Amino acid sequence: MSSISAKAGAMPAAPARRRSKIDRGHWVGLLYIAPAIVLVMVFFVIPLGMTAWMSLHNWPLMGQHRFIGLDNYVAITKDVRFWNALKFTGYYTVIVTIAIFAVAFPLALFVEKPRPMMGVYRTAFFMPVVVGFASASLLWAWLLNVDSGLFSPAAQELGLTEKRFNLIATFNPAFWSIIVMVVWKVAGFTMVILMTGLQSIPTELQEAAKIDGANAWQRFRSITFPLMRRTVALALILSVAGSILAFDQFYILLRGGPRNSTITAVYWIFNQSFVSFKLGYGAALSMVLLVILVVLSLIQLRLLRNPEGT
Repeated sequence: MSSISAKAGAMPAAPARRRSKIDRGHWVGLLYIAPAIVLVMVFFVIPLGMTAWMSLHNWPLMGQHRFIGLDNYVAITKDVRFWNALKFTGYYTVIVTIAIFAVAFPLALFVEKPRPMMGVYRTAFFMPVVVGFASASLLWAWLLNVDSGLFSPAAQELGLTEKRFNLIATFNPAFWSIIVMVVWKVAGFTMVILMTGLQSIPTELQEAAKIDGANAWQRFRSITFPLMRRTVALALILSVAGSILAFDQFYILLRGGPRNSTITAVYWIFNQSFVSFKLGYGAALSMVLLVILVVLSLIQLRLLRNPEGT
């Protein structure tokens, strides 16, 4: 009896040890993710909170800030320049996103299949991505220069134009020059994302569809695209978010011209914050743009979710 009672008294110790191991595992897990949590707090959560707080103040660059409540947000509703900038940003986002996917998807289909020198092709298509937007904009500023650049003098030498033509003097050539530059810069990144989605599709499905007589378009519509919904959603969200936040290329290449026709939403925020020094108003504009980005991202996720709802 004494041995049985001793065993019964020792039984609760085992669950206690297991709980202790689980608790230690939790703390170890938290320790591993602590650096990421600190980075998110320092570079996202705290700045976001400060921006929201600043948006409720009249916050000049120099001098004392003053709490004004929602006055900055009321002023945004009457800011015609901001709404014009937002309308242009939306137009630019639609055009450049379509152009990026129109180039990136064929490239992804091309580099996804094994063929000779495939590593060279993938490297060449991805190479512009490693160039920063500011550096790429400076490069294209030289290429588009009417006197010392490449495109305009080359067009004249080849007899395509009678005289040198300034591509950034009027809206349409300037706008489409920006589109071409952004597609050249970004399409390789979107290509890689789409390529990973294509490679995740089992080849057995494609082979079975071929045997059943499905053509390329039918296979794409019924197999490729449905199985790539999450990949396409990721690429689309990144493309749309990057386009809405466009600034470098318009600032460096066009300075908002010609005639302030290419001022984006971020350009206007920059102008109000660091040219007019209305930091509180610029913070309010940033919060409005953040809400627009979140709403658009949720809409895209909703539209591109799998039929099962995942």
